[in-house]
Amino acid sequence: MPDPKEIEELLLGGELRYNRVDAVRLAGVSREFSGRVWRAFGYPSMPDDAVAYTEGDVAALDRMRRLVDDGVLDEDGVIRLVRAFGQTMTRLAEWQVSLLRDMLAQEARDAASPEAVQTIVDVAEKHIGEFEPLVVHAWRRQLAAAGTRALAAAATRENGDPAGRPLTTVGFADMVSFTQVSRELEEIELARIVEWFEETAADIIASCGGRLVKTLGDEVLFSAETPEIGAEIALTVAAAIQDETEVPDVRVGVAHGPVLPLMGDLFGTTVNLAARLTSLARPGSVVIDGELAGALEASTEFEVTRIVRRPVRGLGIIQPYVLRRRRPGAAAVAPAPAEPEAS
Repeated sequence: MPDPKEIEELLLGGELRYNRVDAVRLAGVSREFSGRVWRAFGYPSMPDDAVAYTEGDVAALDRMRRLVDDGVLDEDGVIRLVRAFGQTMTRLAEWQVSLLRDMLAQEARDAASPEAVQTIVDVAEKHIGEFEPLVVHAWRRQLAAAGTRALAAAATRENGDPAGRPLTTVGFADMVSFTQVSRELEEIELARIVEWFEETAADIIASCGGRLVKTLGDEVLFSAETPEIGAEIALTVAAAIQDETEVPDVRVGVAHGPVLPLMGDLFGTTVNLAARLTSLARPGSVVIDGELAGALEASTEFEVTRIVRRPVRGLGIIQPYVLRRRRPGAAAVAPAPAEPEAS
C-alpha cells in the first residue's frame, strides 16, 4: 500500500515542510487571516506545530494578502472568493477520484484494493500535469460565459428590469417515482441511473445554450437567457429521458421572470414557481407558467395549452400551461387569458 504522506505530497505538488507558524510568517499574514482562508478552502484545522503545509500553501496565502494590500478585494471579499473555489473544488476532487476508482476497479467491492490505489497513484504521477491545465481552461470558459450573462443582465436593467434580478427562464426536471425506484434497485444500479440522468440533462442543456445551475440527485435546475431556449431544453430533456426505457420519466416545470443570482445559484419567486409547476406535470410532460406561455405565443416552434388552475404551496392559485412542440401546419394561437379569481 502506498505511503499516505507520499500520495499527499504527490497530489499537492510539493513537500510538506512548514508548520502553521512558519507558513503564516513567510506569507506575511496574521494567524487569524490564515485561519479564515484555510477554513474557507475547507482545510481541517491543524496544530501549530504540525508540518502540514507546502510552498504552494504559502504562495496561496501570499496571493490572498496581496489582493487585500492592492485594494482588489477587502478581506471579506477574499474569503468569499476562496470559499467559492473551495466548495467547487471539493466536489470536483471527489468526483475525479471516484471516476478513476470506478474505471480501474474490476468490481465495485474491489475499488479500495491496494492494487487499485497504487494504479491511481501511478496515473496521477504521470498525468497530473496534464489534468491541471484542463481545470484552468474550464474555469476560464465558464468565467467568460458568466461574464457575458452578467453584461447582458446589466443591459436589460436599463430597460426597466429589477436591479440585480435579470429576467430569466428557469426550469426543474424531476425524475418520477424516484423514491420508489431507489427502494427497488441496488445502490450501484441507482447510482448509474442518476449519473446517466445528470449527464444526459447536462449535455442537452449545454448544447441548447442554457446553464446547468445545480443537480439534486433526482432533479436538475437549469436556466436559459431566452424563453425559446428554455422551452427547447425542457422538451428535449423530457423526450430524451422518455426514450430510455430503463430510466424513470421526468416531469419538467418552467417559469419566466426575475431571479436573484447568488453564489452560482438562483433564488426568487420565479425559481419557486418552476419547482411547483414540476409537481403539476405528468410524467414525460412540460408545464409552464403564464409569463413563459405569453412569451412563446408567437412562436412557430412551440404551442401552449391552458389547463385547470391549481393552488400551489406558498404561491396561491396559479394558471399553468402545457408546453408541446407545434404540430406541422398548426397555426399559432395566443394563450387564453387566465380566468379571474372569485371574489
